[in-house]
Amino acid sequence: MGFVVPYADSRDFADLAALGEEHGWDAIFTWEALWGVDAWVSLAAAALATERIRLGTLLTPAARFKPWDLASRVGTVDRLSKGRVTLSVGLGALHHGWVAFEADEGRRTRAEKLDDVLAIYAGLMAGQPFAFEGKHYTARPTDFFVPDPPVQKPHPPVWVVGVYFPERERQRSLERPARWNGLLPQVAEDGERAKASPERLAEAVDIVRKLRAGEGRSMDGFDVVVEGDTFGGWVENVAPLADWEEAGATWWVESWWNVERGPEGLAEVRQRVTAGPPS
Repeated sequence: MGFVVPYADSRDFADLAALGEEHGWDAIFTWEALWGVDAWVSLAAAALATERIRLGTLLTPAARFKPWDLASRVGTVDRLSKGRVTLSVGLGALHHGWVAFEADEGRRTRAEKLDDVLAIYAGLMAGQPFAFEGKHYTARPTDFFVPDPPVQKPHPPVWVVGVYFPERERQRSLERPARWNGLLPQVAEDGERAKASPERLAEAVDIVRKLRAGEGRSMDGFDVVVEGDTFGGWVENVAPLADWEEAGATWWVESWWNVERGPEGLAEVRQRVTAGPPS
C-alpha cells in the first residue's frame, strides 16, 4: 500500500515519508512538475529520513527528460536510499503547467522519446561500455567519472502507464509496460477514458501476461498498480480491495488529489497517513 502526496515542499514530504513508515505504509510517491518542487530532491530528503518505505514518482513524464539526467537522478536516490526507488513513467498529461514552457511535440514524438529515454536509462544503469542509437537520442561509451552502479539490479524498477482499449485487437499501449517492471493501467472506450473496474483490470493483466510470455518472461516480480481513494475523493475505484487483488493488482496507491493545497490540506494528508493503510 502506498500514497501520493499532492502538495508539499521537500521537508514536509520527508516528514510524511517518516510518518508513513511509522504507520505501516509500504511506499510514498511524489510527482514531477516542470516548474515546482523538484521531485528528486524531495525523494532524496525522504531517503535520509526513512529506512524501509519505498520512494517513487507517480509519475514522471519521461519523454521530456534527457535520459542521462533522469538516470543520474534515479541512480543517486537509489544509492542514497539503499535500493528503495521506483520510477513511474508515462507520456505525460498535457496541461497549462506544461505547455506554458514547452510546446507539445505530438503524441508520436513523445512516445518515441519515451522509448529512447528508457532504453538509455537501462543501458546506463547496467554499466559501461554502453552505446545506443535511437530516433531522438544517442549515447556512446564513456569512462569519465562514471557513477557507482545502482543498488537495485539491473536498475530501479520502472512502472509504465498502459491504456487498455477493450474494443481493439492489438493492444499497443500495453506492449510498453509489458517490457518493463510494472503496469499503471488505464481504460479507454470509444476514444474516451473510462472508469476502471476489476473486470477490465483482469483483462488487461491477461494481455500483459501473454505479451511477456511471448518474450520468455514470467509475471514474477511484475507489478500492477491501481490508484484509488478510499476517502471517496478523486478516484472512485470503490470495488473492495480484495477484488482488485484477485484481478491481478499487486499495489494499491491512495491518490488524494482533491485535498486542498495549504496548511489545512497538509494537515488532512497527515491525518490520513497516520490512520494507516486501508484494509
